[in-house]
Amino acid sequence: MSAATRHGLALALSFLAGVSLTTVHTVWAEKEAPPENKLPLDELRTFTGVLDAVKQDYVEPVKDQDLLENAIRGMLSNLDPHSAFLDAEAFQDLQIGTSGEFGGLGIEVGQEDGFLKVIAPIDDTPAQRAGIRAGDLIIRLDDVSVKGMPLSDAIQRMRGKPNTAITLTIVREGARKPLKIKLIREVIQVRSVKSRLLEPGFGYLRITQFQAKTAQNLRQALQEVEQQNKGPLRGVVLDLRNNPGGVLNGAVDVADDFLEEGAIVQTKGRGNGSDQSFKASPGDLLKGAPLVVLVNGGSASASEIVAGALQDHRRALILGERTFGKGSVQTILPLGNGTAVKLTTARYYTPNGRSIQAAGIEPDIKLKPFKVANGADGTDVDTVKEADLTGHLRNDGKTPDDSAPVESSPDVRTIGADGDLAQSDYPLYEALNLLKGMTLLQTRKSG
Repeated sequence: MSAATRHGLALALSFLAGVSLTTVHTVWAEKEAPPENKLPLDELRTFTGVLDAVKQDYVEPVKDQDLLENAIRGMLSNLDPHSAFLDAEAFQDLQIGTSGEFGGLGIEVGQEDGFLKVIAPIDDTPAQRAGIRAGDLIIRLDDVSVKGMPLSDAIQRMRGKPNTAITLTIVREGARKPLKIKLIREVIQVRSVKSRLLEPGFGYLRITQFQAKTAQNLRQALQEVEQQNKGPLRGVVLDLRNNPGGVLNGAVDVADDFLEEGAIVQTKGRGNGSDQSFKASPGDLLKGAPLVVLVNGGSASASEIVAGALQDHRRALILGERTFGKGSVQTILPLGNGTAVKLTTARYYTPNGRSIQAAGIEPDIKLKPFKVANGADGTDVDTVKEADLTGHLRNDGKTPDDSAPVESSPDVRTIGADGDLAQSDYPLYEALNLLKGMTLLQTRKSG
């Protein structure tokens, strides 16, 4: 074995095993590893042989770092759509994103058949204002095809300095030809919670993304709406539409804000610390007032944790479309050199033990996309779901209840004084009406 091969084997052991060589040697000396945990030495020799051949014989010199990082990317890309290698820049961007500020277009994307699929645009960003939709397929970034491009590279291309332009070429279902959309990059400052008073007694809270301080921001927003209302609210609409998820603890804290007790979510995996259970602490911000949660096909991950917990505890009615179905947890594993691995380490389960992976959460009341405009019906838009992503994890547990949810039958003839809301956001209009009915029922029961 050549010196380069021995060096490559050492590097491969370090990178692929995820531990230092010293640790590996210690483990071998103390106790023989179980068969399933033994290092595949024959395969590693093959790997280092290829590495050695590329280093010595490839037509142009290639850096060791590039070769090994690309090898790691390839290894992770075949696991599931959410596992990925994060180079130093991508890792830093992720840390910035969870804090609520990053540069770019404001778009959450996944990968499908080598192209990019839009999970959801973030509110008040260039992507959202340009009309980018959940389910759009991005095939080119400027003049560069994204076919086969690593997801991290594509995201990096979409990010950049503020006030610089990029053109996305998009394939959209129903469109006769690809759409070219020019966007100007901005510093994206994600306002994770928005709020307003819909009408006296009824508040609206929208969470666009779950961050570390989302629950704190939610409490502040609720206080502001109650001050505007000059007293406690009779009911609240919690809007999680097109919320792609975010920090797990942020979702747990938000669900806890509306629950008095019981489980919020459980996670189960193979590694140490993967099995966890999160429980609610006493205290409901609304003190039992009715709650309606709006969801759609862009509601994913942390959004589904909140919706599933509130649904299982019968604390809220879920209104809208079946959610995205991302029932997996990703852990960030720093590699010590500024890079990291984002690895799917567990599945999560709702309080009743439901796994929603690739299945989503069925709303209590289904409401398909509908728009009221001068008496004309809206258009049904299919959105991309977790089950549509290549290589998604299988659902290994109890799926959502198969009982048929109530199907809402919107009728434009019933629109009254709230016609403006019905035209601008029909699902929210329906949620408000449902909230009023729940409040009336609660009042009659207490009376």
